[in-house]
Amino acid sequence: MITIIRNFDLGAKIGLGIVVLFLLAVFLGPLLSPYSEVEIVGNVWESPNAKHWLGTDNVGRDLMTRILTGGRMTVIISLMATWGAFLIGCPLGIAAAVVGGWFELMVTRAVDALMAFPGLILALIVLSAVGTSIPTLILMMSVLASTIVFRLTRAVAADIVAMDYVEVARLRGENMRWFLFKEILPNVAPTLITEFGLRFVYAAILISSLSFLGIGIQPPLADLGGMVKENALAVTFGRSAPILPAVALSFLAIGVNLVVDGVLRHNAKLDRPK
Repeated sequence: MITIIRNFDLGAKIGLGIVVLFLLAVFLGPLLSPYSEVEIVGNVWESPNAKHWLGTDNVGRDLMTRILTGGRMTVIISLMATWGAFLIGCPLGIAAAVVGGWFELMVTRAVDALMAFPGLILALIVLSAVGTSIPTLILMMSVLASTIVFRLTRAVAADIVAMDYVEVARLRGENMRWFLFKEILPNVAPTLITEFGLRFVYAAILISSLSFLGIGIQPPLADLGGMVKENALAVTFGRSAPILPAVALSFLAIGVNLVVDGVLRHNAKLDRPK
């Protein structure tokens, strides 16, 4: 892992530094803050000062504490939703490529039907119907993202299934577990690792968008998208309260994308014939 990082270009190293600093801040910052995310500690929309480095929000809570806590919530939910998407999409994609026939047709058509609905609109419908608890958010986001993961995994696995060594394993009578963990998954892992980073960014943006619309993480819990909505009126008074959470989310997205681009370029160099 250290060798791979050393071989990263400058952009990827900058991205990795941004991601590491962001994670350290959101996971350690709330533990060191003298305030809690729900504690009212000042007046509404105070300017940055010695007590509140980024000022206060729409009800007088410390803005830095809420941004750090909201960033931690965004990272945790996005990470769990992305893991869920891969746990659903990867096995189905590989199974569809290996089994083929009616099974592949049935699963592919079901995924196509789900992808026919715009993701944000479908999320609004589902969450409005069943509620906005955190487990529901994670499950819904996992299912939506699993469609993209399924299509990517199936496309990559279909090329690998056509290889001679896979046909030999099939003739030996190996079961689906063997194909999944021994033949297919190790060969699609580099592609899936880079896709994981992209799905994570999309999940972070989706949960922030849902919170901005009022059906994501509910107050008084802190969330970056919800904080933008709560403090939107502060712009008219020349305050930066709604801008800072958006900037924090942007830094996370930029950092992860730079790392993903670096991994792609590194893999391309390894695959290039010498």
